[in-house]
Amino acid sequence: MRTVYNILFTFAFLLASPYYFWRMRRRGNWRAGFFQRFGEFDTSHKQSITNRQVIWLHAVSVGEVNLCTQLIRSLEPRVPNAKIVVSTTTTTGMGELRKKLPKHVSKVYYPIDRKKYVARAIATLRPQAIVLVEAEIWPNFIWRAQQQKIPLFLVNARLSDRSYRGYKRFHFLFRPLFAAFAGVGAQTEADAARLRELGCRPEAVRIVGSLKFDAARVDERQPLRIPAMLDQLGVPRDAQLLIAGSTHAGEEGILADVYKKLRERFPKLFLILVPRHQERSREAGRDLEARGIRFVYRSEITAHTRHKSGELDCLLVNSTGELKYFYEYATVIFVGKSLAAEGGQNPIEPGALGKAMVFGPNMQNFADVAKSFVANNGAVQVRDAAELETQLAALLADRERREQLGQNALKVVRENLGGIELTVDMILDRLDDGGFYMAREK
Repeated sequence: MRTVYNILFTFAFLLASPYYFWRMRRRGNWRAGFFQRFGEFDTSHKQSITNRQVIWLHAVSVGEVNLCTQLIRSLEPRVPNAKIVVSTTTTTGMGELRKKLPKHVSKVYYPIDRKKYVARAIATLRPQAIVLVEAEIWPNFIWRAQQQKIPLFLVNARLSDRSYRGYKRFHFLFRPLFAAFAGVGAQTEADAARLRELGCRPEAVRIVGSLKFDAARVDERQPLRIPAMLDQLGVPRDAQLLIAGSTHAGEEGILADVYKKLRERFPKLFLILVPRHQERSREAGRDLEARGIRFVYRSEITAHTRHKSGELDCLLVNSTGELKYFYEYATVIFVGKSLAAEGGQNPIEPGALGKAMVFGPNMQNFADVAKSFVANNGAVQVRDAAELETQLAALLADRERREQLGQNALKVVRENLGGIELTVDMILDRLDDGGFYMAREK
């Protein structure tokens, strides 16, 4: 099985590598740490782990990086002598790691899942434990960790219908991989049941809730002066801000159409669009131009930028990691990837800020969370663009309704806090149960 996988993976990687490296180049900053993807690390990384007990956390991209930040804040005081290493797959994820984590936490790229690269990376970093945060299951990486008797953990684990079907279809490959985890922190009982069915040992699975409730708290220093930026764009202080977060292809056009209709009734309405992937910003900009929306890119704003009131309709945010800071000033929020795409983006961040939010019918990636918000009158779910316009108009016209939605959403978030601490407890308990020693504080 392993031989077959490695042959197929090598063949698939060779076919996909032009697109893979093209995307890296498109996102920018791809040269720094490039060879880490092949298991090559420079001297500074090797020296930083000398005579240290290493815990390796892996965060695929931006969303998982936010979870990692909170996990590390909770984990470090419990294992003060450990060296934390965090890996990511994308350059945008690496940018967030460097922004959010202190220098003593090592940041590296996750190795491509070829046997040679994985073996080299694990041999260099020598982790005493590996924690995968919502990560994909890469066979060579897990096989090598098993071979080295390194405890593996999967945290904030959830399975979409699509992932579940895929893992089940190839159960002969994935069942032994899921069985390898010493601890699994599932978000819900339904996720736990699926994980056990796919091969996770029942005693390894704990239900801890979604870590994104803890990670959504805005407790770091505000790096952006949003009001000052809006002043530069000529946005009145009493403007109503419709913020569309983490939008996907097709949604920017829908929001532009809806905005134009709403603007007739709410003349001080200003639109802020934040595409999920910054490399799509030009595509989103073309959709706005086609509809006559006057906008400016976030990257074009300098200290000398000045616009008169009424000159602009929209700010198009083509940066990473700033969405929640814009959310703080929203009148109403639309959560993207829920109308013209499937899966849905994170509704917890607006909920944690006590903001009125609306999302479309496709919230599969946050199904239980979205259901909880709607059931507790903490969010509005719409079926299509027409209903989106209707509900946004109703919220923009009713401040009391907006405030009630926000307070209800905030209550849902507060009732679900604590998953980070439960996850750290699970990791350290499993290490103790396995006879794994790590100098730590109780």
